[in-house]
Amino acid sequence: MSPSALLPETGRERLFPLDLLRVLACFLVVWQHVTEAYYIGPDLTVVRNADTPLVGWMNSLTPIEVPLFVMISGYFLLPLRSGTAAFFRRRFTRILGPFVCWCAAYAVFYVFYRGDSAADCLRHICHIPVNYGTEVGHLWFVYMLAGLYLLVPVLSPWLESCTRRQLQGYLWLWGFTTLLPYLHLVFPAVLGECFWNPTPLLHHFTGFTGYFVLGHYIRRYGGLRAPLAGALLAGGYLLTVGIYQYRLAEAESVSDLEVCWRFCGANIAVMAYAVFSLAVRLKWKGSTGAGRWVSRIAVHSYGVYLCHLMYVHLFSDALSGPLGRVYWQIPVITLCAFGATCLTVRLLACLPYSKYWLGS
Repeated sequence: MSPSALLPETGRERLFPLDLLRVLACFLVVWQHVTEAYYIGPDLTVVRNADTPLVGWMNSLTPIEVPLFVMISGYFLLPLRSGTAAFFRRRFTRILGPFVCWCAAYAVFYVFYRGDSAADCLRHICHIPVNYGTEVGHLWFVYMLAGLYLLVPVLSPWLESCTRRQLQGYLWLWGFTTLLPYLHLVFPAVLGECFWNPTPLLHHFTGFTGYFVLGHYIRRYGGLRAPLAGALLAGGYLLTVGIYQYRLAEAESVSDLEVCWRFCGANIAVMAYAVFSLAVRLKWKGSTGAGRWVSRIAVHSYGVYLCHLMYVHLFSDALSGPLGRVYWQIPVITLCAFGATCLTVRLLACLPYSKYWLGS
């Protein structure tokens, strides 16, 4: 979930397909956080009941949300088009102010929601520079994006001069590293990994930098053709579901189960690339009707991302019991939480100086 992807691009014409991707990714974030309650038990154990297998079918597309956000950022931000100082000042001020404000808001929210003490609230706020602020899991992502921002001046000179073949070579190496979560199931340490060496052979090709560069590649050379993208999306989804069902039988912890949902896993990368490719081929301009609403939500999508978890908690508590089975609970709670979050952010955006704490 890249904040730069969530933020409107000042001074540039809005691209509706990417607005649509922003909103889709935000919705998938909410869906994923609603779903977590149905397979994550105490101490990160795996919940096993009649509904747990259904979770695999219902949640196996959602991990593409973070790759989509990072690819959107790479699409817009690479290569660097301004001075380094101006780039850092603009980007960091747009993401860090709202991030700190909402970290503090979560600290206060948990005083009322789960009974945290005033001392807990203060400690959580003071912890913001260390990690996650209030220990709200989805906020990990802002730190990751700040790291990608720092790479922009380093990547840009090469991206401006490299050939298509050189760029593809980098992406193929990165693509190989997306197999590492599965290789580690057989070989715990590969290619020089050991406790005294945190940077094995392909370390510098791993992680979200690949998605960042892939977004630039798609802008420069285009995405996959629609039939191939559709086939890869369907195949990646079925593979992800299959791995989930297989792992469910033997997984001892959520970490073991979620190997198929790792953001930088091969199956998730394939699906994200396919969805992005399909979106950029859309001819819909979004200038009327539903398209306008999509763009309005996209403008405030960073705020939606920051505050949605409050509504996930509230609607999950209120609706999970009355709705019965999981195939009703997850969609209804997600729609309610997403809708309430979008409405709240739209109203907050009407207040003075809202850009400083919504990022829009």
